[in-house]
Amino acid sequence: MVSLSTLGFDSFFQAQYEAWQAAPAIPARIVAEHRGAYDVMSELGSGQAQLSGRLRLELQETSLPGVGDWVLLKNPPDKDRLAIIERLFNRRTIFERGAAGREGRTQVIAANVDQVLIVCGLDHDYNVRRIERYLARVWASGAQPTVILNKADLCADVALRQAEVERHSPGVAVLVTDALNGVGLAPVRALLTEGVTGAMVGSSGAGKSTLVNVLFGAALLPTGAVRTSDERGRHTTSHRQLVVLPQGGLVLDTPGMRELQLCDDAGLENVFEEICSLANQCRFGDCQHASEPGCAVQAALASGELAAERFEHFQKLQREARAFERRQNVHLQRQSERVWSAMHDEVARLRRFKGQT
Repeated sequence: MVSLSTLGFDSFFQAQYEAWQAAPAIPARIVAEHRGAYDVMSELGSGQAQLSGRLRLELQETSLPGVGDWVLLKNPPDKDRLAIIERLFNRRTIFERGAAGREGRTQVIAANVDQVLIVCGLDHDYNVRRIERYLARVWASGAQPTVILNKADLCADVALRQAEVERHSPGVAVLVTDALNGVGLAPVRALLTEGVTGAMVGSSGAGKSTLVNVLFGAALLPTGAVRTSDERGRHTTSHRQLVVLPQGGLVLDTPGMRELQLCDDAGLENVFEEICSLANQCRFGDCQHASEPGCAVQAALASGELAAERFEHFQKLQREARAFERRQNVHLQRQSERVWSAMHDEVARLRRFKGQT
């Protein structure tokens, strides 16, 4: 049995629980998801659960529970029968990305995490621009980001890589590890103390599952070697899994993501704080940083104070975020139109029915 506090149940969730408690209900945390069924953990044990019919109708697709969410169960988890999820707690943090496709849908990657550990391999996986992208989404989630540069044994100049990432990650700790050989893990363990939830994110082959296994102290999750043909990682993690560590913290392993679509521009100001600071010094408040007079950004580019490639990446991420927001607005508008159309049809049906009686 695991206590609620060990699972991360704090005052934020306790306040909601006390406000709801009209009838006996059991708080539980989702630790895995399997096509509509969930693995849950509570003080009364572990087992599988499913949404009640009422709750499934109430929740929109983007609001369905995900790994890390807290829920209320109608009955205790049991290996012989499914528990019924009656309610979803409000989330304290949410790490999400834009889902693939033309419609502006978002996908929840991890809910209610305190730390998001961005894992990047110091091999062919190394990519500073991808780290910037991840950092923007983590800052937007409300969690604290940490960058882990793994596979230090495969890098000729670790200090150079670490310094480069630190320049592009203001206010973020950058740790170096060699998970396969158990090197550099003490600072990672220090982040995941009793009741703290961390999530491992990054591309396939970066070493996320290996890190989880070493932190857990056993080969809990499957791992795989990088392909020799193109040095790309294989997808060994097929679903999100929340693991309770022996020291009391929790860590969520996620499938590899080579692409992380931005769904808004939140968090960009944290990653590119020097660009945002320069923009505030421009002569015009609506400066586009192109050819306007008195543009502090262009002046910094001309003097070499600001690197052109960093500014170009900032602009690229801004355009991507705004394009997704436009698609999302269209999607929400169409969704609203479908709801109103269905309501109109139902009213018309009721009027016809009354006219016949």
